[in-house]
Amino acid sequence: MADNTATIQVLCPCCGSTLTIDPALAAVLEHKLPAKPPPVAHLKDAVQLVKDEAARRDEKYQQIAEAEKNKGKVLDRKFQELLKKAQEEPITKPIKDIDLD
Repeated sequence: MADNTATIQVLCPCCGSTLTIDPALAAVLEHKLPAKPPPVAHLKDAVQLVKDEAARRDEKYQQIAEAEKNKGKVLDRKFQELLKKAQEEPITKPIKDIDLD
């Protein structure tokens, strides 16, 4: 039986399912469908659900906007680190097969 510490749980971005994956076997061990919301009994409940969904959507948008603001800083930092690493490494001339003769 597979060790539970070696499995990875991933949330599917398309359908919201939870997948349990064993990387050693490269196989999906378990697939759990997301819980369906209960049917709406009253119109007032439906209005509240729509408002809650709008709040979640706005919160998700704020998270994405914040990540996009920081994206430039992250890319700049990565570029600076790689530039520093490239400057520290010595420049060597590549050896061609014809030079080995």
